Amino acid sequence: MASSSSSFRILCIWLLCCSIAFGSDPSPLQDFCVADTKSPVMVNGFVCKDPKLVQKNDFFFSGLHLVGNTSNAVGSRVTPVAVAQIPGLNTLGISLARVDYAPWGINPPHTHPRATEILTVIEGTLQVGFVTSNPENRLFMKVLQKGDVFVFPEGLIHFQRNVGYGNAVAIAALSSQNPGAITIANAVFGSEPAIPSDLLAKAFQVDGKIIDQIQSKF
Repeated sequence: MASSSSSFRILCIWLLCCSIAFGSDPSPLQDFCVADTKSPVMVNGFVCKDPKLVQKNDFFFSGLHLVGNTSNAVGSRVTPVAVAQIPGLNTLGISLARVDYAPWGINPPHTHPRATEILTVIEGTLQVGFVTSNPENRLFMKVLQKGDVFVFPEGLIHFQRNVGYGNAVAIAALSSQNPGAITIANAVFGSEPAIPSDLLAKAFQVDGKIIDQIQSKF
């Protein structure tokens, strides 16, 4: 009886190992899967374009040297280079972005639901930080100079601010072809339809009129 029980446990372990081994693909199954953005088929990502129709420009983007227009309420501009800009990024799990900051401009608190971000300062001085999840909500914050690098873990709220007297530029690399971005203020106060103001007033422990005033800006 003991031998039978032992054999059963071994079988269960073997089945578990097999399910882990064959549950996902550890690497691409072809050289590339250029996104076919015109396909009506819906998948998690994009359908592959016929390899015979793939061109060199499917792997190319030009313009990251151009300064972003920071004339907006927050004083920053993100120029993404993700699968929407380079179809050849489809299935490769990477993307990047240029971020321009006016003096004292900010990249507001936001999250990337599908990516870790590693940011390199190209020019200027940035104050950066991220906050851990509940219940600690611990803030990690640091001032970066040109050439410095900082990592924002996947899904955590993070931000940057130009604390120098001139413009600043950073390049961010992300571990997803389509990392997504949820800007906290926009999501909370600018949703469509709006989150009920009395609910937000209770959540933020402020008067409802303050919530109404904030929502009117989004």
